Amino acid sequence: MDQARLFERPAYKRARRLCLALPEASERTAWGHPNFRAGKKVFCAFEILAGRPSIAFKLKPPQIRPALRPHEFFATPYGRGLWISLWLDGEVDWETIGVLVEASYRNVALKRMLSALDANAR
Repeated sequence: MDQARLFERPAYKRARRLCLALPEASERTAWGHPNFRAGKKVFCAFEILAGRPSIAFKLKPPQIRPALRPHEFFATPYGRGLWISLWLDGEVDWETIGVLVEASYRNVALKRMLSALDANAR
């Protein structure tokens, strides 16, 4: 299966909706795969690593260690230890993905974006 078709899988479509629902979030293709940005900064990426579909999140150092405990998470091969990834070819915990998408977004979003996100949550 080619990479473009992999990114049309239901898991990617659902994760894409989560990412694009955030204030001022946008999708771009960079480095050969879809990336989601808050303004100019990437907060989430879809990738094929070792032939397997995955999703990557940008986290702060204190958020990384607890997130890596479940076996389905792994340190993203790039990103200087600030990214974690999750395989998307097995059982997917959507509650956890939602939490990580928002945490990752909050780590890079501008104050006005965070204000809009918090206003929408009320």
